[in-house]
Amino acid sequence: MTTIDDALQRDLAIPDLDWHVFPPATERDVFEAPSGSLARVRLGDPGAPRVVLVPGVVGSKEDFVLMFPLFAAAGYRVESYDLAGHYESVDAGPANLDPPRASYDYRLFVDDLVAILEDGGPAHVLGYSFAGLVTELALVERPDLFRSLTLMSAPPATGQVFRGVKHIGPISDMPPHRAAGLILWGIRYNLNRTPPGRIAFVRERLGVTSRACIDDVVALMMAMPDVADEVAAVDVPKLIAVGEQDLWPQAQHDAYATRIGARVAIYPTGHAPCETTPHQLAHDMLRLFADAT
Repeated sequence: MTTIDDALQRDLAIPDLDWHVFPPATERDVFEAPSGSLARVRLGDPGAPRVVLVPGVVGSKEDFVLMFPLFAAAGYRVESYDLAGHYESVDAGPANLDPPRASYDYRLFVDDLVAILEDGGPAHVLGYSFAGLVTELALVERPDLFRSLTLMSAPPATGQVFRGVKHIGPISDMPPHRAAGLILWGIRYNLNRTPPGRIAFVRERLGVTSRACIDDVVALMMAMPDVADEVAAVDVPKLIAVGEQDLWPQAQHDAYATRIGARVAIYPTGHAPCETTPHQLAHDMLRLFADAT
């Protein structure tokens, strides 16, 4: 993976695959976070610089299966985990907090991420979609735990972030439960024409992920605090990585990148570069890492 052209050719050759299967030597464990037990996977030399990949709403650590061997081969310790309420972390949530709370909120997800980062030291962090919002909030609170920040397909907005989504933005002001239902309908019916192996795994994952959690996360995405200026003030390299067919228009990503001081990388794909253009994404992230002090 020495050039972007080589990375492109490798991405074009990705077959349909079993998304349950991580590379050999991947370590699985359960991390005891503030919200409960989080399923975690790690690969690479424990003493190497860390890369932490955080999945988004209705996602899981398996979204990064194709990126794990790329970072490990480049000399990094790569890690991911299932968010509270999701897939193999479905039992983690607000009821486990001290004192218990009724709903999933930004505080829960930020505290879990901070705990993950403290368990091993500063890391290069990628936040995928909703997790991009979480990583921005964590960066502002604990800049000492970040070597770099990559926002992959993250909403380039604050407040009600769905208002900027292509086509449906003008009609996106609806109750979170209804909005979550529309998102889940599109995933279940495979509107993006995801390959058979991938959609089978996605449907399996949806079968166990908490609907209450999904509703709460969608509500959070309708009320994102504006921390862009504070993100810009943190002196770490930043990257906005998006597909040409992302949910939000490229002009919005470009404007947000300017606001927070991030470079932009665009790939010939949709909302999931980690699945469809992982070699190109890893290529650009490794360049970003090289700029970190």
